Amino acid sequence: MTSPIIVVTGMPFEARIARGDGVRVVCAQNHTLAGELEAAIAQGARGLVSFGTAGGLIPGLKPGQWVIAHKVLDMPDNAREYVSAIAWADALRRAMPGALRADLAGVTAPVVTADDKAALCRDSGAAAADMESHIVARVAAAHGLPFVVARVVIDPAERTLPPAALAGMRPDGSVNLFGVLGSLVKNPLQLPALLRVGKDAGHAKQAMRFGREVIALRLGEGFGAAAGGI
Repeated sequence: MTSPIIVVTGMPFEARIARGDGVRVVCAQNHTLAGELEAAIAQGARGLVSFGTAGGLIPGLKPGQWVIAHKVLDMPDNAREYVSAIAWADALRRAMPGALRADLAGVTAPVVTADDKAALCRDSGAAAADMESHIVARVAAAHGLPFVVARVVIDPAERTLPPAALAGMRPDGSVNLFGVLGSLVKNPLQLPALLRVGKDAGHAKQAMRFGREVIALRLGEGFGAAAGGI
């Protein structure tokens, strides 16, 4: 029996979109991800896919924009670089003509403000950032497994996230509605910004559903065979 592809997400809604035949989904926050990924690999794996959302770092990237990583920059580890499986990334890029092939920065906490996004862009040269891909890259390298990163921009570089957006996120990545409401009670003026976040998330989810089908087709067309062309 062929070992599955392991698809790694950080949020439950990302995991729900990712699930399907031929893949095993690992959904975890970055402080527990490495251990859960190691356990999944012990059961067999032919490669890793970091799938989900990312924050935009370069101006002009709109919510719903796919980023296929060339390199993952492990910012907590002095921006150590991991190059994704070239054959896999090229296959996804061809299958999604609108996708951007660029570097991605791995971070340990959300990049919230427009100023912080601009600073990270200057420091890393990355187009987007997320909290799981650098761990995927580390673990893949340790096991000699190919990996690819396919992430959708959910918040643009020019936008600062309102406090309610962060208050609504539980440690496990699920939504805390009471946290959102509590933050809005303290500062109702952030409601328009929060509504924009919700609209952006809708664009990102729509793109992810489409992209998941594209990725599934590429996986079905022999990603395992492509590993020899890394």
